[in-house]
Amino acid sequence: MRPTRWLPLALPLALALAPAAAWAADAPAVPWWVWPLGLFAVTFLLGIVAVLGGVGGGVLFVPIVGGFFPFHLDFVRGAGLLLALSGALSAGPGLLRSGLASLRLAMPLALVGSITSILGAVAGLALPVPVVQTTLGFLILAIAALMWRSKRTERPEVPVPDPLGAALGMHGIFHDGSTREDVDWRVHRTPLGFALFAGIGFMAGMFGLGAGWANVPVLNLVMGVPLRVSVSTSGFLLSVIDTSAAWVYVNRGALLPMLVVPSILGVMLGARIGGRLVQTVRAATIRKVVVSLMLVAGTRALAKGLGIWS
Repeated sequence: MRPTRWLPLALPLALALAPAAAWAADAPAVPWWVWPLGLFAVTFLLGIVAVLGGVGGGVLFVPIVGGFFPFHLDFVRGAGLLLALSGALSAGPGLLRSGLASLRLAMPLALVGSITSILGAVAGLALPVPVVQTTLGFLILAIAALMWRSKRTERPEVPVPDPLGAALGMHGIFHDGSTREDVDWRVHRTPLGFALFAGIGFMAGMFGLGAGWANVPVLNLVMGVPLRVSVSTSGFLLSVIDTSAAWVYVNRGALLPMLVVPSILGVMLGARIGGRLVQTVRAATIRKVVVSLMLVAGTRALAKGLGIWS
């Protein structure tokens, strides 16, 4: 049996078991290590799916843990940024060695996103928790709808690059393992891409979601980057953008070792496996899993923020 076939069943099962483990941990008779084991199991599977889907672990981790576990949302958002950062750093070297991730494409966009992510982190920590929780629920549901309806193009047509993209050297060649051919790529609509990445960085810092949930659509649909390069470069972008926002949370003391340590270990191990499977797993299957989880987590976050399900 192919190792990726169990993903659509394993991750929802882990999500279903996570709340039970969380609530059981409140009972005095339950050992303290229930928390680390539960977080490790969930984040291990999230790390695999995050890399395969190019969405970053934070966009799944924050609504799931913030909605189903009784941690304060500030700690969850800070951990979400560190989680996405760790997963990106774990998978990044392999993606760079494979030639799929492009430094020329990533660095200018990462500079813009990292600046706005700092502003978003400061704004998010200043807002009341119910407001952030409710807004997070709406955002997660909107992201799920966007991911479901978006039609990504494996190789977008960019006949002529725009002047800004050409000046920044945003072009390259990658080897497509499925067709065994080298593919030239270039970008267009680069100014619009910079503007969108500024907004992505702000929301990533404000909600602790990382930035992968929007990186791939902007790179692929707006700027015309091939899908495999977009997914791989998105993982590298996370390592730069999330670092800037994470320092704000660390400086404010929004760091809980019981939450961060097992989560980072789980997502790093999962991301390494995801990085090896990125060229073989079916993208349609992963998208269904990610969208399903985001619908459940977004509904839970919205209900918790509105006081319907505390």
